[in-house]
Amino acid sequence: MENFGNFGRNPPVNEGDVRTVTIEAIGEKGDGIARIDGYVLFVPNVSLNDEVKVKIVRVLRKYGFAEVME
Repeated sequence: MENFGNFGRNPPVNEGDVRTVTIEAIGEKGDGIARIDGYVLFVPNVSLNDEVKVKIVRVLRKYGFAEVME
């Protein structure tokens, strides 16, 4: 099986994990894009270069979704 990013077959995060990330880009639909060890996370309601604490809410093989914790 092909490796994606630096994380191989298993994503480096689990649902429920809390991490601090920096928003590196903004996607087509307006969500922020952050990476953890090459794994892409989509984070809504953020701006480019924000450093935010997020909770991982959904983990898929190549990417996941997180929400900002307030």
